[in-house]
Amino acid sequence: MGKSRTKRFKRPQFSPTGDCQAEAAAANGTEPEEDDGPAAELLEKLQHPSAEVRECACAGLARLVQQRPALPGLARRDAVRRLGPLLLDPSLAVRETAAGALRNLSACGGFEVCDDMVTKDIMTPLVALLKECSTGLDSNEMSPQEKKDQNRNSIENIANEAVNVLWNICECSSRAVSIFNKEGCLEIVLKYLSRFSTNVDLAISVAYCLQTVTEDNPELLKSFSAPALHVLESAMLSPVNSMEYILLKTLVAGTIWNLKDIIPSKSQAEIINAILKILSEVLEMDAGETVLQMKEAETQRIKTAADTEGTLQNVNGDDLIEDDEMEDIPLRRKVRRKAFISDLLPPTDKELRETIALLTAQQTALEIIVNMCCSEDPTDDEWEELSSSDESDSFMENSLSECGGQLLSPLCLSHEVHTALTNYLIPKKIFEKTAFPNSTAVDVCSRNPSWKPLIRKMSIIQCRALVCLQSLVSLLDVDHLGGPAALQTLAQHLSQLLFSQPDFAKHVDFLEAISSALRALLQTVASKNIPQTIGCFLLEVATKDPSLVVAGEALDALFDVFADGKEAERASVQIKLLSALKEFQPVFKMKLRKEGRAKYSPDQLCVLDNVKMNLRRFVAYQETVEKKLTT
Repeated sequence: MGKSRTKRFKRPQFSPTGDCQAEAAAANGTEPEEDDGPAAELLEKLQHPSAEVRECACAGLARLVQQRPALPGLARRDAVRRLGPLLLDPSLAVRETAAGALRNLSACGGFEVCDDMVTKDIMTPLVALLKECSTGLDSNEMSPQEKKDQNRNSIENIANEAVNVLWNICECSSRAVSIFNKEGCLEIVLKYLSRFSTNVDLAISVAYCLQTVTEDNPELLKSFSAPALHVLESAMLSPVNSMEYILLKTLVAGTIWNLKDIIPSKSQAEIINAILKILSEVLEMDAGETVLQMKEAETQRIKTAADTEGTLQNVNGDDLIEDDEMEDIPLRRKVRRKAFISDLLPPTDKELRETIALLTAQQTALEIIVNMCCSEDPTDDEWEELSSSDESDSFMENSLSECGGQLLSPLCLSHEVHTALTNYLIPKKIFEKTAFPNSTAVDVCSRNPSWKPLIRKMSIIQCRALVCLQSLVSLLDVDHLGGPAALQTLAQHLSQLLFSQPDFAKHVDFLEAISSALRALLQTVASKNIPQTIGCFLLEVATKDPSLVVAGEALDALFDVFADGKEAERASVQIKLLSALKEFQPVFKMKLRKEGRAKYSPDQLCVLDNVKMNLRRFVAYQETVEKKLTT
């Protein structure tokens, strides 16, 4: 049993249309069979001479790939090789929808599908498309058809879809990352990123991709020239503070952290300060209040639009064209096509988009801080995936243009990180994020289907904050954490969180995160001979609470917290844990026997039986601990 270890966060896979819909398809009886007609028909239409038919077929496939049972059939029919050439279709609209279908396929298919996409050479047409888009952005000349479709099927929209495909595949395939390095994709995506002031959506997609490909990729780091670093600097220090730009700056900050090994030693302190300044500003924002404000703004916008529409109807009277009357309008197909492929895009409501951007930025900021802390451990490769200076505003003024020089040692880097974390009050802000999400915001989101997924996002932020807290408690000195009194307050806070979970927070991620944070705090408290608030509180709840369910949760927490490391062993002796549990063990068994069937459900009884068995084992373990420490 060694010291508890924090897991590093990897970038999550992104699905532009939400979670894959396999469960919903199964519930509706719409799972595709092996000889499913729609898949074969759609794939056949990819070769149709009409660009509009090809586009509609791509859009249909974009929806179909979200149903997981459909994936094996699409693989058998070589869907990737059929879609790949359409990335270079003469029609811009087909290019965009083909890229959208591949984006959904790579997001919903996971590692196996993405690796298969690389095997089937999707990277060749994808890289060619990225290069063509890059060339197109440099060209001032457009054909009449391109000008006609400019608003909907612009080169930047195509590039955005293509970058998302690239990101998803590189996240899952090291072969794709090697191709990224070899084909000079860095220069292409940096050109896209440089357009952040006019297309933040494209810039965000690039930033996600860069954060993935720069992680543990020394070969790529050699390709970062001074102009390339300057593009990152410009994006990270953008003065725009909309929520989408906050997300962009957070992602770029994570990328720059990945590049720390090529930054000259004289500039590292400034860079760390600049990164943590951005992360601090992100965490400063109240996500719950933002949800409430943006939902109210959406309500008002919809109301105003409805009032305006009613006024126009009164003014125009019978002159309005009804939907049925539009059947013969020549442009009708384009109107229908626009609606048909709308499911390929992220949420279009401004308020919801911005709120999601903020929540994602906060989650990303916490993950970056965890990885900053973890990167200092020499055994970093053991881990598997789960995922105050005024000068900082002008950092890298003369630094990012230099790629040589002696780098900081890990010890010096650790000092810079510790100092910046403290200067920007990062521990305090992370502590605040460990609280349960704003209950009013949760209630508002629960009543609106499009906002309901934000409840889970807010809960994820809390879990990330708990993991981040675990890292900081293990890494920082007690004084940087506020001293012994602050640690005791923190122990009470975490213990209360454990026993006051609302229904939406009862998730395995939360239980794992808070147990790890409690364990790390226990180790720190015990190593500094600070009185045990944690153990005494849990023991009090376990032995005195009238509810066996609550007592069982407290016992489970005790098992987790006191089963790891020498500090935990010493602390258990300090609070006389063994004698208290030996005295309580027969009481717990008797109450379970007398009250069990009358008060508790079968599921609860199953859990309590496991607790009873674990209590017996833990008492035996504590007996060996006490014997070892007293001999």
